[in-house]
Amino acid sequence: MEAIDVGINFSTGSNMSRNVSLEYSHNGCELLNLMEGSDLKVPLYGYAMPVLLITTTTANTLIVAVLSQRNMKTPSNTILMAISLADLFTLVVPSPVFFYMYTLGHYQKTLLTNSVACYAWTYLSDVLPTLFHTASIWLSLALAAQRYIYICHSPTAHVFCTQPRVVIIIISIFFAALIHQLPKFLDFSYELNPLVHGGTPVCYICTAKWVNEVGVAVYYPIYFWLRVIFVHLLPCALLLLFNWLLYQTVRQAQKSRNRLLQENRKSEYKKARERNCTTMMLLVVVSITTVTEIPLAILTFLHILTNSGVEVLSSEDYASIYKYIALSNFFIICSYPLNFAVYCSMSRQFRETFAVLFLNRLGSKRLAREDSSRYSTVNGHRTSETVL
Repeated sequence: MEAIDVGINFSTGSNMSRNVSLEYSHNGCELLNLMEGSDLKVPLYGYAMPVLLITTTTANTLIVAVLSQRNMKTPSNTILMAISLADLFTLVVPSPVFFYMYTLGHYQKTLLTNSVACYAWTYLSDVLPTLFHTASIWLSLALAAQRYIYICHSPTAHVFCTQPRVVIIIISIFFAALIHQLPKFLDFSYELNPLVHGGTPVCYICTAKWVNEVGVAVYYPIYFWLRVIFVHLLPCALLLLFNWLLYQTVRQAQKSRNRLLQENRKSEYKKARERNCTTMMLLVVVSITTVTEIPLAILTFLHILTNSGVEVLSSEDYASIYKYIALSNFFIICSYPLNFAVYCSMSRQFRETFAVLFLNRLGSKRLAREDSSRYSTVNGHRTSETVL
């Protein structure tokens, strides 16, 4: 099974180059070559990523600061805050090694000669970012499901969409992401061997002994089929389904709002408008995740099919696949700061809370509108949920 890591795998100089080009054997190892793919990695990870790091860190820190305020603490906002943190860690964790290697240009003259540095490179640039990104995908799915239950099955929301239950779901998602990614912490090892006879030993990345004992042809198909199903295809399919259902609900609610306005029932019209604005905002947030994840889902699926005997991709295609994956990962991290723009443009309460915290232009009375911002009525049931 030829393995190729997709997802947020920035480490194309280690796992990806090894996985794309190395014919696995029981003692197969490959030089950890940071020069490979540098024509694409330097502009993306060396020049563009520092700008994205500053932008994303600022935006997501502001999101967490606003959503953690007392008047903003609701189930949906708690999930949004967890997504912001997962996205932030996805980008922050690999940034130090990328800055050193690709921004400062050390990739041109650096062959890692210390096994600790080699493991740190792989964990920081590949394994840990993939873990946090996996959690972000599942959190987005939880957000869509939570909003669907809240809007379309409001009596059930009192059971599944409470604040304590959502906290448990978030913790469970991060734990599940850790369990899913745990094999990637252990499925490789580094050996120090001279690049030339008598030279300084450098890092060679090898398949772990236990993987060879289990069988490369067993381990990688299981891992990647689980990943393609439960991290890519199934979440994307469910996100599309929930988005469609929520969109249909918003359309129906729009008709109801127009009818309320015609009947001069302004109070009910205002509540319905606020609820629809919240749903539309969350729909946009989830849609951004869905759109950016679909290309990776397709690439992963095609790769798995190819290695399962269905010749979809040729060996020559993998040079292009590598570039597509790198670009897809880059577009994903480009989407991280967009959530802040979405919240500011579509959420009145977010803007007001942000202004009170950082601009000090609004009085505390607007921040404390508990009746209109913290509660809404859905199908006759009064539920605790922020109307953003």
